[in-house]
Amino acid sequence: MSYRRPDALRRSARTWRPTIAALTPITSQSWTYAEEFVAEDEVLAAARGRAEEVGVVPVGSGVGATLRFLAACTEARAVVEIGTGTGISGLWLLRGMRADGVLTSVDTEAEHQRLAKQGFAEAGIPANRVRLIAGAALDVLPRLTDGHYDLVFCDGDKREYADYLTEALRLLRPGGLVAFDNALWHDRVADPAQRDEETVTIRELGRLVRDHDDLLPVLLPVGDGLLVAKKVWTPEG
Repeated sequence: MSYRRPDALRRSARTWRPTIAALTPITSQSWTYAEEFVAEDEVLAAARGRAEEVGVVPVGSGVGATLRFLAACTEARAVVEIGTGTGISGLWLLRGMRADGVLTSVDTEAEHQRLAKQGFAEAGIPANRVRLIAGAALDVLPRLTDGHYDLVFCDGDKREYADYLTEALRLLRPGGLVAFDNALWHDRVADPAQRDEETVTIRELGRLVRDHDDLLPVLLPVGDGLLVAKKVWTPEG
């Protein structure tokens, strides 16, 4: 029977270091594979064509699939979307929501919403499941009901993201989710040398969400970055 002397054990404890495997940076090929993992259908393709025609930059399929997943996981019945575009993110959200769920989508461009309505019709979405409101988000959101919504998706004016968060915290039920698109902002947020207004606002939003006592956050590297946070249950809630 063999044994190790106590002094040998002490030496090994002093010299042992945990082995941390180096992360392999994701290649563009793997990123594209992940983004296209959930395929889009003809309805979404047509909506993307309309977006290109009017100069709208919609969410990618990776973000769309994530939004559908989040809506399904929360069994969302009431969702707010800031930034209708031509309806691509709305289509993904509606496909994850409950069959009786209603999407409230806000956009400053009524023409974009008209094109989004076309996409919803092509997808067979009943008209009573979508409420389109033309107007500035910070004018519309205060009129919506407190604590009524399961998910708030923000893809509007990046300079207003902190204000959207304030409104989302009021609108969400406990356990609801808030999500912000473009949370990496074209690789600028991670670079401290980038100090333009939109980058700084999104960077500060990340800190605010991460450090907020009532939020459980995660930053997902899908699309251009998707910042998601759950409104945690509180004794009062």
